[in-house]
Amino acid sequence: MMTVVEINRLTKDYEIGFWRKRKVRALDCLSLTINQGEIFGFLGANGAGKTTTLKLLMRLIFPTEGSARILGHDIAEVAMHSRIGYLPENPYFYDYLSAMEFLNFCGQLFGLSKVERTSRAKELLSRVRLDESKWDTQLRKFSKGMLQRVGLAQSLINDPEVVFLDEPMSGLDPIGRREVRDLITALRQDGKTVFMCSHILSDIEVLCDRVAILKGGRLAHVGSLEELRQQIDGRNVVEMVVSGTHETALRPYLPGGKDLRVTATPTGLRIELTKEGDVDEVIIALRKTGGKLVSVQPLRQSLEELFLDQK
Repeated sequence: MMTVVEINRLTKDYEIGFWRKRKVRALDCLSLTINQGEIFGFLGANGAGKTTTLKLLMRLIFPTEGSARILGHDIAEVAMHSRIGYLPENPYFYDYLSAMEFLNFCGQLFGLSKVERTSRAKELLSRVRLDESKWDTQLRKFSKGMLQRVGLAQSLINDPEVVFLDEPMSGLDPIGRREVRDLITALRQDGKTVFMCSHILSDIEVLCDRVAILKGGRLAHVGSLEELRQQIDGRNVVEMVVSGTHETALRPYLPGGKDLRVTATPTGLRIELTKEGDVDEVIIALRKTGGKLVSVQPLRQSLEELFLDQK
């Protein structure tokens, strides 16, 4: 599979302080490869180095050490940037342009003809589900979610091969998030590569082929969700939901005694077991205490738990 983004020991130091300056390392020797057609998720706590990484790749700031290549070209090559798209975390546009005027301006930057610009702008505004009645409204009258949709449209105006998205769901309501997820999935189906930073972990779980987790500017883990779960927590957990009994009555008969994780729910109890063989013992305990089994299912570690383990 072709590698479209290659990051090699990328490092960024900032100087802080006034009289006594000192260096702070925002990104420390990051190395990553991203393959063609992937949706790649980039996770980390605030200040972990995610936005710094994207700004380095976009040449908005410059690395202290290391290098990076996109589509086989060094990121310093200006011509390569005509083949990529970028949505910053907090996009800012000239307020007195309308959505159509702004996309027309972006199309001019990429050398599109007037006919191409108009056609492409209409197509993209429809694709990001911006109400057609708002296309000629000045951007200063847009909500944050509407501006986010315009930002997504401008990142695609040049039909890029690789799209870099920094918090693409920011400011969107649940319907808007679903529509953007569908858009990102369609980009993959078109053979495009998406590099996506997001704090909305459920979207990362649904969309991404692979995920990288940053911790303190360093790469902590990278791989598919299944691979990451195995690296960090290899337990096989079984969840049992029961009703008709109380924890105090049930606990003495449970395997593991006080160490077993039992959580109260509005309708009963939720019990987590690390061994499938313990299910039979819980059923026996229920019979002794007059309880009822509601459900049994394997419980995978969620991406939220995985993310919190890295903080």
